[in-house]
Amino acid sequence: MKPITFTDDNFETEVLQSDKPVLVDFWAVWCGPCKLIAPFVEELAAELEGKAKVGKLDVDNNQESAIKYGVRSIPTILIFKNGKVHDTIIGAVPKVQLKQKLESAL
Repeated sequence: MKPITFTDDNFETEVLQSDKPVLVDFWAVWCGPCKLIAPFVEELAAELEGKAKVGKLDVDNNQESAIKYGVRSIPTILIFKNGKVHDTIIGAVPKVQLKQKLESAL
């Protein structure tokens, strides 16, 4: 399964109203560290299919969500549970760290 593309328009339904934990990767096309973690995000989307939602939000095209959640540097990963931020990861981190944080929300 591919990561979901989150946008300002679908954020409420896909993330905040989700009955599963959601990992949102706030990223941009020009961001080097974002490219480093992109494969990890894709792998987690496949590994945790059915247990959690995993997706990406392009901050250049969806500034409203980025501003609302105080995203000042990218990559920023927010893990949502029951419509609220459960955990925050800033910067490129190893896949195992992303997976542990997301699994702690399951």
